[in-house]
Amino acid sequence: MANFDDSELAGHLHLVKSGKVSVRMRGEEIALIDRPSVLFFPRPCNHALVPQDQKGFELLCASIDLGVKVRSPLAMALPEFLALPTDDVGPMAPTLELLFGEAFGRAFGRQAALDRLVEYFLIQMLRHVIGNGILKGGIFAALADQRLARSVNAMHDRPAHPWTLDELADISGMSRARFAVNFRETVGMTPLDYLTDWRMSVAQNLIKQGRPIKSVAMAVGYQSQAALTRVFSKRIGRSPTDWVRETTTSN
Repeated sequence: MANFDDSELAGHLHLVKSGKVSVRMRGEEIALIDRPSVLFFPRPCNHALVPQDQKGFELLCASIDLGVKVRSPLAMALPEFLALPTDDVGPMAPTLELLFGEAFGRAFGRQAALDRLVEYFLIQMLRHVIGNGILKGGIFAALADQRLARSVNAMHDRPAHPWTLDELADISGMSRARFAVNFRETVGMTPLDYLTDWRMSVAQNLIKQGRPIKSVAMAVGYQSQAALTRVFSKRIGRSPTDWVRETTTSN
């Protein structure tokens, strides 16, 4: 049996190559896996993988940080658990073969190769579940919508840009009113509220990396440290300085 807890404050990716496995979360069975599959816990979660026959199972596991510690909107919108049979993953199959080859081999640079392959596989997996409508509602539903995805990607790529509702609507090819209604009905919040949440997530990551708060403010679209501090304190519940002090102390 393989046990995983939330002490790392990270999610987990499990690639089941062979064997029959019971997936248990908080003591309850949530899935029975009887074919090669991808098992994804995007956020910290106590869970266990229990073999269901004497043959055991072949398994590749990785700890994943999608920004849960800084409450990334993408990380928080994912379901607690996702299972995908590997025969349904299409374009990801070659990456899976490379992953298993590195995991069960002894070649030079094995760990570095695994780290990079896992990162690429995660991108492929998220593209797959978004493109195939596997994730319903929230920001992933917006990313699955060709028009809304343009504005979401623009906000993700350029958080420092002074986005307006009119500009985002134009990128999505919709009128201002229609865009605002569609975005809110799909994501559950206004476009500018989502932009603020995204900026705060980016800001937290940059602050954790040691960037000066004044520099971080400019990087996420605020003209001064004071402006960022006001929004940060309202959204996060404490100032950037207090937040990074608490984060550093807890680590």
